[in-house]
Amino acid sequence: MDYIQVVLTSLLSLVALFILTKLVGNKQISELTIFDYVIGISIGSIAAEMATELEKPLKPLTAMAVYAVVSYIISVITSKSLKLRRILFGHSIVLMRNGKLYRKNLKKGHIDLSEFLMQCRTNGYFDISAINTAVLEPSGKISFMPFPNKRPVTAEDIKTVPVNDDIFFNVIMDGQIFTENLSAAGKDINWLKNELKAQGIKKKEEVFLATLDTSGTLNVFKNNDYFEKNDFFD
Repeated sequence: MDYIQVVLTSLLSLVALFILTKLVGNKQISELTIFDYVIGISIGSIAAEMATELEKPLKPLTAMAVYAVVSYIISVITSKSLKLRRILFGHSIVLMRNGKLYRKNLKKGHIDLSEFLMQCRTNGYFDISAINTAVLEPSGKISFMPFPNKRPVTAEDIKTVPVNDDIFFNVIMDGQIFTENLSAAGKDINWLKNELKAQGIKKKEEVFLATLDTSGTLNVFKNNDYFEKNDFFD
């Protein structure tokens, strides 16, 4: 009987956790503030306790609800008060500007020089002299802005107008034809068979992936495993 009750309370805690999470608002892990992180851990811990609280499951459920409601109220208040938002969630810190590092701000953001250099490398800046500005965001991520002569060249820089990107339809995946995507691209099975034949493909199983853009270009990626099995050992 106790095991059945554990199953039921576990399911109830999952449902309650899902509802409360939707109430609080779902964010990517990288976008969580310190307050969101603390609230998330607290609610998750209480939900786990609720799963085994057989005698009085309403107590942890009430605690979860209190955390969620407080989190919701604070999110509403902080959306109207920038000062309170900075106090609770923190604010951006300039770590580097005009190519100059700010030691005090690195210390204020609890980031040592080694960690900062690692963040530079993971963002593609092995040469920090290419960085104009680096800002530590409240989420813990560092945003980088390179010097104008170090950033990638854009079409506007060379005064050209690029062609608009096409939508690509996956018409074959792992040997399976997706007729809906084929129809959405304005093509049919007969057209696909003729196009595959023109590219030297006899069977759909030979295709690992085939994509079709709006201009009618079919890009085929062959199934190398199929060819290795049939060409060399048959």
